[in-house]
Amino acid sequence: MDFSEFKLNADGLIPVVVQDYKTNEVLMVAYMNEEAFDNTVKTGRMTYYSRSRKSQWVKGETSGHFQYVKSLSIDCDKDTLLAKVEQVGAACHTGNRSCFYTTIVGADYDAKNPLQVFESVYNTIVDRREHPKEGSYTNYLFEKGIDKILKKVGEEATEIVIAAKNPNPEEIKYEISDFLYHAMVLMVERGVTWEDITNELADR
Repeated sequence: MDFSEFKLNADGLIPVVVQDYKTNEVLMVAYMNEEAFDNTVKTGRMTYYSRSRKSQWVKGETSGHFQYVKSLSIDCDKDTLLAKVEQVGAACHTGNRSCFYTTIVGADYDAKNPLQVFESVYNTIVDRREHPKEGSYTNYLFEKGIDKILKKVGEEATEIVIAAKNPNPEEIKYEISDFLYHAMVLMVERGVTWEDITNELADR
């Protein structure tokens, strides 16, 4: 679809709602003009038009928090774009993952997306390996190497079996959590991501 087919606002711009392509979390809202749209399509990196600076800007150009395009969709009125992106780091200039971190109406509720939780823990493990912290158990595992990691994965798998014989559900939840953590350490050690795992499961 050509940019000329879009319905623009009075400033000749179209708003863009940006979502994380894995979790569907809304990250931010920005605007595009034709030049920004064309650059986005051409480079695969989200490019917007800054109304304050009156110029286009590549998201992450200064921060390194690029947004890589996974898909672009248009709504039924052709006046709003939906971009699903792979977000590097935080989307918001405040350092928050999403710009929508302030609740003004509504009760607090637990909206934990399982994949978001897994990826958050995974990213923390990656950070520990790249930026070791004294006393970190994760760093201890990496320092000991693959044999130690495999030993712990095996031990935790056995603990799940033992816990499953116990009627108390709290014990099995605890042991599965331990297993998943150690499995993620193994994933990081061997360069396997949650995207690799979910793609494999989806293909089955």
